[in-house]
Amino acid sequence: MIKKLLAGMAILAAVSCNPRLSNGLRKNDLHRDVEIITTRGTIVIRLSDSTPLHRDNFLRLVKAGYYDSLLFHRVIHNFMIQTGDPDSREGHPGKPMSQGGTGGPGYTIPAEFRKSLFHRRGAVGAARNNDDVNPTRASSGSQFYIVQGKRFTDAGLDTVEIRRLKGRKIPDDQRKIYEEIGGAPHLDQAYTIFGEVVSGMDVVDSIAAVPTSGPPLDRPKSDVRILKMKLIRRK
Repeated sequence: MIKKLLAGMAILAAVSCNPRLSNGLRKNDLHRDVEIITTRGTIVIRLSDSTPLHRDNFLRLVKAGYYDSLLFHRVIHNFMIQTGDPDSREGHPGKPMSQGGTGGPGYTIPAEFRKSLFHRRGAVGAARNNDDVNPTRASSGSQFYIVQGKRFTDAGLDTVEIRRLKGRKIPDDQRKIYEEIGGAPHLDQAYTIFGEVVSGMDVVDSIAAVPTSGPPLDRPKSDVRILKMKLIRRK
């Protein structure tokens, strides 16, 4: 009886130290990393506190098992790998999948652009529909991508500024990262970045290298699937 009482008190103490927030998450959830176990290995990502709408939505979906068994349905080498379309759970090889952020939970998330968050190698961003049908650039409720990217020269970044960013200058510190590490600078301030890979970029590279159908759908010829996603303690 005493052991049961002590166990019950321990449970109550743990709950009181980790209260449920108004959005349905536990306080400790906000300080967890997300482990993505795929058929090609494990990726660990850390979410940004600077984008709380995207962070909290992503955490809720992960806890609900939303991403389990989904495909990386769009893959472009030296650019990014994309997943999060619920229709891909039953997506048979060769079946076309949505190119942008159309398949999802039925809602979008307001854009949360932050100048400090940019498309460096390993960045995690939210997919979305094109500007012509989505002028506010709201994000898909579930689809996301991980940037593999490529390295750029000074001249290459100058070209990106002129042709893709319409003259907007890339900050010097970010230019250095694009030159030394790589990324996808043409997406900056147009798609919300809400996290980054902290472990498993070799797995991202492996997925990005799989043969695909090519444009416009870029569907892997052999399925690459998320087996499970879960919250884990930060190291």
